[in-house]
Amino acid sequence: MSRHKLYLLLVIAVIVVAFIGFDLHQLLTLENLQQHRDAIADWIDQNLFVAVIGYAAVYVLVTALSLPGAAIMTLAGGAFFGNLYGLAAVSVASTIGASLAFLVARFLLRDTLRNRYQDTVAKIDRGIEKDGAFYLAALRLVPVFPFFLINLAMGLTAMKLRTYALVSWIAMLPGTFVFVNAGTQLGQIKSTSDILSGDLLLSFALLALFPLIAKFVVGFIRSRKVYAGWEKPKQFDYNLVVIGGGAAGLVSAYIGAAVKAKVALIEKDKMGGDCLNTGCVPSKALIRSAKAADTLRHANRYGLESVPVQASFKHIMNRVKDVIAQVEPHDSPERYQQLGVDCIAGEASFVSPWELEVRHNDGRTERLTARSIIVATGGKPALPPIPGLDAMAPLTSDNLWDLQEQPERLLVLGGGPIGSELAHAFARLGSKVVQVERGDRLLAREDEDVSAVLKAQFEADGIDVRLEHSAAEFCLENGEKVAYCEHNGERVRIPFDQVLVALGRAANTNGLNLERIGVETLPNGTVPVEDDMSLRFPNVFACGDVAGPYQFTHAAAHQAWYAAVNGLFGAFKRFRVDYRVMPWVTFTSPEVARVGLSEAEANAQGVAYEITRYGLDDLDRAIAESEAQGFIKVLTVPGKDKILGAVVVGSHGAEILAEFTLAMKYGLGLNKILGTIHPYPTWNESAKYAAGEWKRAHAPQRVLAFLSKLHAWRLGKR
Repeated sequence: MSRHKLYLLLVIAVIVVAFIGFDLHQLLTLENLQQHRDAIADWIDQNLFVAVIGYAAVYVLVTALSLPGAAIMTLAGGAFFGNLYGLAAVSVASTIGASLAFLVARFLLRDTLRNRYQDTVAKIDRGIEKDGAFYLAALRLVPVFPFFLINLAMGLTAMKLRTYALVSWIAMLPGTFVFVNAGTQLGQIKSTSDILSGDLLLSFALLALFPLIAKFVVGFIRSRKVYAGWEKPKQFDYNLVVIGGGAAGLVSAYIGAAVKAKVALIEKDKMGGDCLNTGCVPSKALIRSAKAADTLRHANRYGLESVPVQASFKHIMNRVKDVIAQVEPHDSPERYQQLGVDCIAGEASFVSPWELEVRHNDGRTERLTARSIIVATGGKPALPPIPGLDAMAPLTSDNLWDLQEQPERLLVLGGGPIGSELAHAFARLGSKVVQVERGDRLLAREDEDVSAVLKAQFEADGIDVRLEHSAAEFCLENGEKVAYCEHNGERVRIPFDQVLVALGRAANTNGLNLERIGVETLPNGTVPVEDDMSLRFPNVFACGDVAGPYQFTHAAAHQAWYAAVNGLFGAFKRFRVDYRVMPWVTFTSPEVARVGLSEAEANAQGVAYEITRYGLDDLDRAIAESEAQGFIKVLTVPGKDKILGAVVVGSHGAEILAEFTLAMKYGLGLNKILGTIHPYPTWNESAKYAAGEWKRAHAPQRVLAFLSKLHAWRLGKR
């Protein structure tokens, strides 16, 4: 805690101790006020200006320090200054005092809470920014809620001071008037409970509904405003129309059909999207073939004779296509039609927030109306404007799967997950791979120790990793493809046979006619969505790669639930998307799997943490399989077992990570993992051993020292 905070705490403590020690709280009682009413009134008549200033100053002090007696002070305002002047003095003084209490709480506690409970505080702040004024007004209008608690609680949020002061002043006026008016009849009051009758409290409670009703009205007006100029259809063809048959679109349509809504799914190409046809499924099939080749090449690790691998690339790619064909029925139009979804082969563009023009693949056009529309058009590989790149017929994660001949020399642009996965797979299959990354390490979103392990493995497998190289130009020299890269001010020449570009993805928005409904894409190509996944209009949504910020299949499915449920039931209840526990995996070897905060992110966000590490070279199952490399790293709250983040670098990292993801999602700490029986010998035992490392580091040393002496004493040793 800073010196300024300590000084402020000391001043507050001195005032509170003095207030209690000198029995000053006895002065602010109803009995004392009634007993000395006449004497106080005479003195006020002779010193009115001083009395008003002094009264206001004491009121501010009592309110700011949350001292008992604010209700009696309010009664005194009516008793000695009357309804008009008493109401003015009390309303101003109480607002100033409440604002000071608000600032004190913010100064002393908010930073600490924000550092310790960052995600929770951020979520509260988003709610306060959107609806805080309405909820504050509702609380202020009901005198049964202790005002000092409201002051302190709101001080811990991100509410602006001017908003807090203005809303408090207006919302406290009715209650203030009741107490001030009661003070004019001071002699008839036996206790403050006489002021707040059951009927009066009910009236205040009904009055407190006003801000919430106002919130609803404001929301209604906003929705009407955003729809201004558009004519809503009187009837609709569908409850829900989904544009795009990838992971996000399929989940959205499935949910709609499951709750018996009338749903249409529009897809111009193959169902399943990138994940099935060009992404997750084919890449993992290729990676598995590459792993098999590596196992044969290094069979001596397992006591067998190593085999020179002669890869038949055509057969490998045929296997990839076979894998896609086996998975394809899960995402087929036939399956979704059986579920009750109308599957339409074509392209859609917006006519209005409720109407789409559909251009069928057979040439027909029609217009469809829907109560809600979901944009789930996915993304595509981004091609940077590097001179000469287009002439190289560059490979991407889209067209790579059409290859029938394995490139002898493959240049991979990009050190992110896609580039790293494919670079490693082709290297293990026998290509000479050069991987170019303009940053200073691979997998820049991970910690440096993670990147170092991956780079070492890549180089051991023959990949020529070129960090801090930026591709500047491509050209043909004597019939040979050549890339020129900038590196530390020098121009580096890299010859190659094929170039694979993995430098990020861009959202698919062309042809949607989003400008028709006033939607502009963000600089990164995605569309701007609200927390409920809506896209400018309350009935238009987006999810998946086209919405960002995560471009994972599981993230798309997660968003799709919110888009579909809010699209179908948003008129009654809306849900805000929750990204607090988002896992992801890079399927290199070793795998890199992470959930929650990394060290770099924790440092950047000012989040305090402790690190627990467990080396997989100590795991029996890893040793038995000759895969004893990598580690688990867990970030926890200092002194506690609450998990802030976890990364697994090693074989089966994705499966090991699932345990930490589940624990984070449901608030389970490392002690719970440690107390769970794990079968032996398994890879998932590593999660338990990591928890054991945390427990060992937090063992109660004094207790252990005492137990050591106790056991020695019981042995009869002195």
